[in-house]
Amino acid sequence: MASSDWLNIRGWTESIIGWSMDTTHDLLPESVQAEFASIQPALELFFIATIMCTVVFAVMMLTLMVVPYIERKFIGRLMDRIGATTSLRSLWIGEGNATAGDWWNKLPMGLGGPIGFANKKLNQSFGNEHPEETIARVNNRGYHGIWFLFPGFFQALADFMKFATKEHMVPDKADKLVFEVAPVIIIATTIMVFAFVPFGPHIWAANPDLSLIFMMAIFGVAPLGVFFAGWASNNKYTLIGGMRSAAQLTAYEIPLLITVLSIAVISGSFNILEIIDFQIETSNTWNIFILPLGAVLFLVTMIAEVERIPFDMPEAEAELVEGWWTEYGGIRWGLMFAGEMMRAYAACILFAMFFLGGWEFPFQDLLSSLPLIGIVFETVFIVIPGLVVVLLKAWILFAFFVWIRASLHRIRTDQILEFGWLYLLPLSIVNLVIATFLRLEVWTDSGWPIWTAPLLTLIALFFFVIYAIDEDEEALAKSRRPYSTKALSKAYPGNQRKQEVK
Repeated sequence: MASSDWLNIRGWTESIIGWSMDTTHDLLPESVQAEFASIQPALELFFIATIMCTVVFAVMMLTLMVVPYIERKFIGRLMDRIGATTSLRSLWIGEGNATAGDWWNKLPMGLGGPIGFANKKLNQSFGNEHPEETIARVNNRGYHGIWFLFPGFFQALADFMKFATKEHMVPDKADKLVFEVAPVIIIATTIMVFAFVPFGPHIWAANPDLSLIFMMAIFGVAPLGVFFAGWASNNKYTLIGGMRSAAQLTAYEIPLLITVLSIAVISGSFNILEIIDFQIETSNTWNIFILPLGAVLFLVTMIAEVERIPFDMPEAEAELVEGWWTEYGGIRWGLMFAGEMMRAYAACILFAMFFLGGWEFPFQDLLSSLPLIGIVFETVFIVIPGLVVVLLKAWILFAFFVWIRASLHRIRTDQILEFGWLYLLPLSIVNLVIATFLRLEVWTDSGWPIWTAPLLTLIALFFFVIYAIDEDEEALAKSRRPYSTKALSKAYPGNQRKQEVK
């Protein structure tokens, strides 16, 4: 593996485990040293794998907390609202000007005195009584400038406590075994995907030669759990949601796999780390500039695979009351929601791996070669580990997911399936043909010709502009197309606030 940085967690782990095993071998009696030496490699491999799985899981869970924070904050800004970005102010001011009264007076052993004092002080400083009108507004449960309370960030912890304490109830006529097994399938397979996801050049749990195939195979198991959950609940809404989900995921998983195959073809490997190193070291060009069509296809199919707007019809709360997970509650609902966030997070990380060079900075070689300031950029690139670069790319891509959610409305199931089978599947095959041609006919031992990336990028931009300005007025009038570039009323920042003032 060519790419590397100073945060060599795997190397440190291997050194420590190797030293401890050698020390243990030397401390053992000579009569058992030979037997221990025979199992020492297997023990070292076991401990290294266990530690790295723990490290990857911890990194995934800790950095995942930023994802719902981005969801709450960014969607509120894009929808021209303060947003449901609850802060800790709700603990002492209530919601909608409705509080629980002087509840602290009912606490035993005099505990209510200091709690009530702190509550009143907080309410006076950061509550309803404030000279700023926006801070005095409480009904929207919004954040109004209390930066040190990390508004919205702790809402994830509050939601977890709520889910963890709720009672678990199984419908009387449900298939209880399948009903309980379905969430385990969804959550377990989602977590297993991260075993093959590298967070840095030295932060990964498993790296088989066919890691790309293994990961996509595991990624495709979760839809089975979704269908099982919809069927086992014995509810017409969950059954419809499960059937919609199975049909949608089948329609989009095939073009997704073909698109991933094109990445393997263009990179010459089924190993995720080698795909990243191909962009960083071998070709010195990110795949998004070589396969722009593949990047669009991967992004669209992944949004459909994780069932986010506009492809969330299987969970449409307006008509299916949350679809296939209607009958789930408590910690199981919370874990499945977390699993959905994990899948979206994994999609963002994989896009960064396959198309954005993984842990390489944008224009890293160019910036490092600049006169005078090049040494500054090079020092920054050395100091900042690849883990930070991967996380920043993934969070920015998730913000793009939220942007799509705020921009596009939910489309019908027939439109979803038509779009997947009639458009994405042929385009994915075309993308695979392009990748095969580029790898066999354009790629040379010295890399891509200098004209390859600019020409392919300009062609992709040309077709994007043509498609964007194309408008069928008759189809728009009859609402035959799911989306349109024209709108009856234009939204702009501050529009809603001005209407509220009026």
